[in-house]
Amino acid sequence: MKVIVLGAGIIGVTSAYELAKNGHEVTVIDRQKGPALETSFANAGEVSFGYCSPWAAPGIPLKAMKWLFMKHAPLILRPKLDMAMLSWTARMLMNCTADRYAINKSRMLQLSDYSRKALADIRKETKIVYDERMKGTLQLFRTQQQLDASGKDAEALAADGIPFEVADQDGCIRTEPALARVRHKFVGGLLTPKDETGDCFKFTNALALRCRELGVNFSYATTVSGLDVRSGQARGVFLAGQKRVDADAVVVALGSYSPLLLRSYGITLPVYPVKGYSLTIPIVDALQSPVSTVMDETFKIAITRLGDRIRVGGMAEISGYNGTLVPARRVTLEHSVTDLFPGGDLSKATFWSGLRPMTPDGTPIIGATRIGGLFLNTGHGTLGWTMSTGSARILAATVDGREPEISAAQFGLDRYTSG
Repeated sequence: MKVIVLGAGIIGVTSAYELAKNGHEVTVIDRQKGPALETSFANAGEVSFGYCSPWAAPGIPLKAMKWLFMKHAPLILRPKLDMAMLSWTARMLMNCTADRYAINKSRMLQLSDYSRKALADIRKETKIVYDERMKGTLQLFRTQQQLDASGKDAEALAADGIPFEVADQDGCIRTEPALARVRHKFVGGLLTPKDETGDCFKFTNALALRCRELGVNFSYATTVSGLDVRSGQARGVFLAGQKRVDADAVVVALGSYSPLLLRSYGITLPVYPVKGYSLTIPIVDALQSPVSTVMDETFKIAITRLGDRIRVGGMAEISGYNGTLVPARRVTLEHSVTDLFPGGDLSKATFWSGLRPMTPDGTPIIGATRIGGLFLNTGHGTLGWTMSTGSARILAATVDGREPEISAAQFGLDRYTSG
């Protein structure tokens, strides 16, 4: 089949790779001049197969109220008269129950573990390198209350067969020796040893080159103006200037921009942009730098080793389609990393922001739509890098009309329209 993939971020490129391996004639279209130049460009760098949780969780509404008055808040809300924002926020609040959290976290863990195996296969197949490390994620708790609350996450990990270790101060320091100098600032942690780290931008670009070897065509700096839908079937896409490209199937992997394209065709996606920020800092002292990823639970900030750099990423700012770099967010990132790991040169750090495509329940939307030949792979939120390879396999199987290796129904759009 001729398949068009819209979007050349990590989700679009992994989708193209799996589709091409299955023998399809694939074209990837993106408005940027190359792959991974938006949300995939400078994310936190953590491939957190074990450390993955929905933002919608019990207690979040109360915490959000407290965060409004915090200097270094992990969640920032900029309300506006935007029906999409209001609808998304209401749906997220409806998922802040213990029952919904358990369901959503289990889905995320299943997909993440499936992605772990798929990523290992891709490494074996392609031999690509991307500053990868396989040394786990340490979720660091500064308070006893945080450590006690991690029990529910540990139960979820155990239920889905994901290895973990509850660590005291000494255990945390064994995993991340640089923490020895600040042992008084934390009480313990939760280690997920199967987690990995890696530069998503490097990975996506390297995989795009392998895609070309498989015959995938990339059309960069190209704007899609609409879909060609006739008699309930996707027949291709229209580019700026009304040029048409025909296809047997179209995959929408446009991240936060997916809803903007699809609403003209009667498809309402519960995906909204949640802005995240990052700093990339050159390492000047390896002994005072992380070995892998440390998730600072208080500020919800990940501090990750990427080769000779430290990537500090996090926060969730709900402010619409807004890419402004806010200086106060940089201050928060700097505060978290210097408080734990002073081994980088902040004077040479680069500051970045990206729009994460979030669903209200934290789980991506993968699969078919009511329009024949139109498929979705979007809504991965903060875990696009983590869930990309498994999502791509599910997507490719669905396009082929095959049953994926794990249940695909739980990731479908109809979970928002049924029941």
